[in-house]
Amino acid sequence: MLCQRHVQVVLALCLLLVLWQCLRAPTDGLSPFPWAPSLLVSPAARCTASANSSTWFNTRYDMAVGPLLTGTAHELSSDVVQWWLTLQGPRNGIQLQAIIQQLFSVLPAPTGSVWHPSRCRTCAVVGNSGRLTGSGHGLRIDAHDWVLRMNRAKIAGFEQDVGMRTTHHFMYPESAVDLGPGVHLVLVPFKPLDLQWVASAFSTGELTHTYARVKQFIKADRNKVLILSPAFLKYIHEKWTQRRGRYPSTGFTALLFALHACQQTVKGTGTTTGRKTAGPEPFAGRGSTTLMLNSASSRDWQLKAGFHSTNDVSPGN
Repeated sequence: MLCQRHVQVVLALCLLLVLWQCLRAPTDGLSPFPWAPSLLVSPAARCTASANSSTWFNTRYDMAVGPLLTGTAHELSSDVVQWWLTLQGPRNGIQLQAIIQQLFSVLPAPTGSVWHPSRCRTCAVVGNSGRLTGSGHGLRIDAHDWVLRMNRAKIAGFEQDVGMRTTHHFMYPESAVDLGPGVHLVLVPFKPLDLQWVASAFSTGELTHTYARVKQFIKADRNKVLILSPAFLKYIHEKWTQRRGRYPSTGFTALLFALHACQQTVKGTGTTTGRKTAGPEPFAGRGSTTLMLNSASSRDWQLKAGFHSTNDVSPGN
């Protein structure tokens, strides 16, 4: 009887230890249990509302800039339209408003439930350069609420290092891939033809060529398609890349999307001002947007010393 009681006490202690680990894990955004953040910790418990103390960050970050094209009539200002139409081709004869109206006649416009600033999310942004090979970060990536990937990201065979989950896949027509159930297709439009392509790919399939051959149809959930706003791209170009290059890369755009969707940031493997990091590394305070990987050759990543939380409680580097 005494032995049985000892066993029960040990089992109870083990259960308490497991529950304690689950409850504390989401505070650093790297929970080993993918279900722990959503089931065991309320959003209010994981979010802070303190202001970012980094002057560098605050001069660039503008919470009022919405990442998504919503289909609202004339939502794009003339200066945004003028900048965007010159990125990848001539702007003569473009009926932009008609193109946007056609797009949202094929695809539903995003609702407030899809994008709400009060929501508390943890995000992992995973690039494609191969720097995560051998890292073993797969479970840590998958533990986030949102896992953002881009272009022709390879997962099969690399799950242990890059994870298995994808919630948002960023692409443009020339880099498009079919997506699994439940994944958001996030279109990064560099030209009006990109808006026409995504409408065509979910309907008639009439558009098969931009400056290169593109997919006639795409397998994805039409109810989960998100279109980035040209105004958001211009904001990144002017505020974050300081007008270097013609427009921001897909990877850098995905990171800024995450900074606007999630409240805090953790810096991971990649190159920032020449300093390489070997794994997920908190920048300041508690973090929940994780840059897990990026291409070391991308000029965008080398412009500044790092990326800060929108709610950091201590100064960044």
